[in-house]
Amino acid sequence: MVTYIDAASAPLKNTGAIRLYGADDFEGMRRACQLTARCLDALVPMVKPGVTTAAIDRFVFEFGADHGAVPATLNYRGYKYSVCTSINHVVCHGMPDDKPLRDGDIVNIDVTFLLDGWHGDSSRMYPVGNIKRAAERLMEVTYECLMRGIGAVRPGARTGAIGEAIQNHAEAERCTVVRDFCGHGVGRLFHDAPNILHYGKANEGPELREGMIFTIEPMINLGKPHVKVLSDGWTAVTRDRSLTAQYEHTVGVTSEGCEIFTLSPEGLDRPGLG
Repeated sequence: MVTYIDAASAPLKNTGAIRLYGADDFEGMRRACQLTARCLDALVPMVKPGVTTAAIDRFVFEFGADHGAVPATLNYRGYKYSVCTSINHVVCHGMPDDKPLRDGDIVNIDVTFLLDGWHGDSSRMYPVGNIKRAAERLMEVTYECLMRGIGAVRPGARTGAIGEAIQNHAEAERCTVVRDFCGHGVGRLFHDAPNILHYGKANEGPELREGMIFTIEPMINLGKPHVKVLSDGWTAVTRDRSLTAQYEHTVGVTSEGCEIFTLSPEGLDRPGLG
């Protein structure tokens, strides 16, 4: 049974209940999410051949420090970095290192800042130099999956409507949806209820209600949907080593639909820009 709770009276832990946030909470999320979006914008000129993901990690940490925020991933469940950098066939949770990016790579950069008690969570894809058309197309399909999922958000719909919209588009474009990872509630907690699946049926899952805040973050593969986690316990890769891509926004359910908190102020959160 799904339980909904006023966020103001909810304990600061994931109890499985879905929090409903108020207007002041939405404002806190706007500030945190816009800081994350500005950081991702600032990375656009930095992501190029020869740059290391370790340098990106340092940049994100310093950007947060300069704005009174801390990266939520740093020391989260033993994770040692300020950002996740997932290259080519790495689905998610790629760990920064000193290996330079190469011409033709695509990389997902996932940033979550904790600002004044609120988590701003977003990721987007970056082309490295000149990329192949297959990679470019995958990024386009994945971004469109995200936006179609967001377009399904409205009070009275169910979370399955988000997954159905994403799955239908991905499969129509001969791509596959990763099922091992999902979106999640976010706000005062980094990961909260509900889980947001990126596949499914419109009549499945909890009902969406005004005040809910969560991420939508589809991971789309050119090959088969299957993934495995490497021995480091974090890095998830496609089993067939096919290219994968991910875009992520944090959204809040409003009376008429939803608000996207993590939109780029410079309009740089779409494929082919920057």
